[in-house]
Amino acid sequence: MKPFRKSLAVLTAALTFTTLFTAVAEAGEDSAKAVLRYTEHGIPHIVAKDYAGLGYGYGFAAATDNVCELANIYLTVSGQRSKYFGPEGGGYPSLSEAESNLHSDLFFQQINDSHVVDKLVAQPAPLGPRREVREVVSGYVKGFNAYLARTGRAGISDPACRGADWVRPITEQDFYRHYYAIAITGGQGVVTEGLFTAPPAGPTPAAGTGGQLSAKVAQALNGSGLGSNGIAIGSDSTAAGKGSVLLGNPHYPWQAGRRFWQSQLTIPGRLDVAGASLLGMPFVQIGHTADAAWTHTVSTPVTFGLFEVPLQAGDPTTYLVDGKPEKMTSRAVTVQVRQADGSLKPVRQTFWSTRYGPVMGDFQGIPLPWTTKSAYTVRDANGTNMRGLNTWFELDQARSTADVVGALSRTQGVPWVNTIATDRAGNALYADIQVVPHITDEQAKVCSTALGQQTFPAVGLAILDGSKSSCQWGSDPGALEPGIFAPSRLPRQQSRDYELNTNDSAWLANAKTPITGYPHIVGDIGTERSPRTREALLTAEKGGFTTDSMKKMLFADHSLFADLTAADLAKLCASFPGGQAPSSSGPVPVGNACRVLANWDHTYTLDTRGSLLFQRFAARLGDVARFSVPFDPKAPLTTPNTLNVGNADVQKAFGDALVELRTAGLAPDARLRDGQAVTRNGERIPIHGGQGFLGVLNVMTPVWDPARGNVEVAHGSSYIQVVGFRGSACPDSSTLLTYSQSANPKSPYFSDQTKLYSRGEWVKERFCEADIVRSPALRIVVLR
Repeated sequence: MKPFRKSLAVLTAALTFTTLFTAVAEAGEDSAKAVLRYTEHGIPHIVAKDYAGLGYGYGFAAATDNVCELANIYLTVSGQRSKYFGPEGGGYPSLSEAESNLHSDLFFQQINDSHVVDKLVAQPAPLGPRREVREVVSGYVKGFNAYLARTGRAGISDPACRGADWVRPITEQDFYRHYYAIAITGGQGVVTEGLFTAPPAGPTPAAGTGGQLSAKVAQALNGSGLGSNGIAIGSDSTAAGKGSVLLGNPHYPWQAGRRFWQSQLTIPGRLDVAGASLLGMPFVQIGHTADAAWTHTVSTPVTFGLFEVPLQAGDPTTYLVDGKPEKMTSRAVTVQVRQADGSLKPVRQTFWSTRYGPVMGDFQGIPLPWTTKSAYTVRDANGTNMRGLNTWFELDQARSTADVVGALSRTQGVPWVNTIATDRAGNALYADIQVVPHITDEQAKVCSTALGQQTFPAVGLAILDGSKSSCQWGSDPGALEPGIFAPSRLPRQQSRDYELNTNDSAWLANAKTPITGYPHIVGDIGTERSPRTREALLTAEKGGFTTDSMKKMLFADHSLFADLTAADLAKLCASFPGGQAPSSSGPVPVGNACRVLANWDHTYTLDTRGSLLFQRFAARLGDVARFSVPFDPKAPLTTPNTLNVGNADVQKAFGDALVELRTAGLAPDARLRDGQAVTRNGERIPIHGGQGFLGVLNVMTPVWDPARGNVEVAHGSSYIQVVGFRGSACPDSSTLLTYSQSANPKSPYFSDQTKLYSRGEWVKERFCEADIVRSPALRIVVLR
């Protein structure tokens, strides 16, 4: 690599865009590759003359902020965590549900040994990456490596990996392995632990009972800590009656590899897009161009399915399809594991597969035994998906909602999310055009096993009869590959009013025009909506939106569940004999709790009193029947309602909440800021917002310390954008990256936006050229 000229030239802030690009172009291919223009809060505006240069700039800038986290990702997908950290630990939950480093390594090594990623990358587009995507990826890898070569391991400022021997230059293969891990997050990544099974050596074990299987499946499928809000306001629901407003509000983990990172990517005359992407993905995944904006929400389709295959008598590794025996394939996988004395020892695991996919065992406590009579095998619809890179490349050039639909439909690469979008013309779009297993309701009815007859109606998880070839996933003429639904079979709706999603199914993307007729595997219809979905719909129905009102609405931190139940809870509190509430540890005095609840404004802003008490009460409810007025599909926005105060478990949940608060040293009238905060570099930063089950749109899922209260955020609002299109040629947009750009505690961008979030402030986005060059924080770096 050629040396950087004087540790990266810093140019004058008055440099114009034309001059800037000319300087890059004239520098030659082997000299200047990209220009980084940093504005407030370390947000880079990356300019290059071609896609390779754009990737280079992205890779260098992303490594500058998050080299340790990125190195951790590449270590994980290369199956080498145990080599450096030992077999224990928690794996790397950003990329799989493996419960240890060893299982994480074995899981990813068996993928690597299969060469599935290499085969997918080798395919021509549309199944493999298109030419421009390959150029971006090639540049990204070179940019990451250039940063690492410049600093060296010893020069990394982040203590998480300074001098660590597991930090290394990367290859394009590392990048594509990382993307593949993201694609299968909702499939093989969910069932990782179930893949560690072996053929039965003795008598057939007793199968478990199926009474609560569907509930267990639902818990497992919803346990990833991912969620989102997406609200698209069309012209009819704006205050001015024209233009549009989009809220993008993913609720993602605040730590590790599922963090977002913000940037603007520009090739003059060819590409100009701003927004954020998951770490290491050099495309804007949630963002906007000059004329269109989009966001994603985690969707309801189950992107994998199981097959139960009968086994040939006396041979547990031979199964029968249409009465004919087929031999399972096996792959012995070996990884190196660090021992207590520092030496390395190989550990081997054999994985078995059928024509449908890998053989698996119990799934999150759900009995799926590999017996002498049958075995279960999993098929992941995203197991052949390298197309998502093409999807985001095309979205990054969208100029309308029609372009968004076109990108989703042509590439068919979105792995497990909905898309919500707006455009300058005033359109609002909802589309669940993603990878969905081709399992029709009729096929599920005919082919489901006894267990599948429970799980498919309840949560959409298909368990089909693998003994019949007729029970394999079907195909559509319009699908890019067999086994998935074509875009025309999936729900989408456009209006001039509003379209939204907050992780429920497509049914009520707009309460006035419900979407029906889609396959059950895509989601349910006519069922109870979550409090968060109801809050979003009731808010959208009011109309009259501006970008400012959308921002204020989100940070109002209003709780619909509190509206529905807090007054009833206050009355219940006042009715307890002797002012003593029941709890798991015996009667507990209610003190001033009743008055606090009665006076509370039902929000999760920092200075509210009663919000912490209600939060702990709601968290204690679990699966308790909380409402006395049941759900009515004819009134989905207002039912269910009314707290079931006669339920002994509801009463006990309130007493337990009081005990929890007092144990943590918090009074019933403690302010939210007193018991919900994060600590960054020794500074305590109060955090507003609340859990999704509270019906709060600004989701914050805190980590409760019994002795101190909420001391960290597990997941919640992450990259937030509000984008408005109105008269000006420049979008009216504001953003906020709640945990800030860098995971490095030595960076000035480690917690600066976290403090902004705490104060309820936003970052005015600098998208257009005039805004960028006027930034008082403008810092320009040329990469050569």
